[in-house]
Amino acid sequence: MKMPKRLRTYCPFCGKHTVHEVEKVKRGRPSSLNWIVRQKKRRSGIGNTGKFSKVPGGDKPTKKVALRYKCIECKKMHQRKGFRVSKLELVE
Repeated sequence: MKMPKRLRTYCPFCGKHTVHEVEKVKRGRPSSLNWIVRQKKRRSGIGNTGKFSKVPGGDKPTKKVALRYKCIECKKMHQRKGFRVSKLELVE
């Protein structure tokens, strides 16, 4: 899917439609402090590890893409709900 780098959309801070710059949100690193990671470490060792013994199901065919919109007038950023797309290309 091709999407323009600049588009005119609603700014919740200005309260009107203005030109926005669009950028893709980069994924952060997974935290090693999650409770599920700690739970996996506790159960690691010899024998059955309960719910972690199951074979994982696999990835979905498409991933959700989150976009960040930066208003040209007030320079503030906002995000919207992500949408599913296999490939996103930002064009001029």
